[in-house]
Amino acid sequence: MTTTGEWVLLSYRLPREPSGPRTTLWRRLRRLGVAQLADGVVALPADARTRESLEWLADDVLEAGGTAGIWTARPATAAQERELAAGMAAARAEEYRELTGQAAAALGAPEAEQARTLRRLRGEWRAIGRRDFFPPAEKDAAAAALSALAEAVAPTGARVGSAR
Repeated sequence: MTTTGEWVLLSYRLPREPSGPRTTLWRRLRRLGVAQLADGVVALPADARTRESLEWLADDVLEAGGTAGIWTARPATAAQERELAAGMAAARAEEYRELTGQAAAALGAPEAEQARTLRRLRGEWRAIGRRDFFPPAEKDAAAAALSALAEAVAPTGARVGSAR
């Protein structure tokens, strides 16, 4: 029997008005890369960082007049866990494809614009990496695209930094 890993869950409920806290929470959850299990229930693979992140969000929900709880759980089957992981990987794959496309498009731009784009895309790379719990194959293509853009900005071999 294959065992499943532990996940940390945030269950929450926020008042409809004002809408600001709901919007802020949604953006923060998106930035964390959570798996949406149901309305008001999200999950992340359990570790100290993800638990702390969801605890902070739970505090924000409570301060906004809502209710929130943090739970740890294991999916009942390995298939359920694979489904969660696949959904999270698919979301990251889309982000990596977008980054790859932007890096490729920047290759035809003037050098100053290439440098600005490279700095911005490196920031996006790091942000995606923080929520990339199940790296998809598209990550390698994005790394190669960033490296190609870095080489175009500094063709003499001087490294401007790494995609990783």
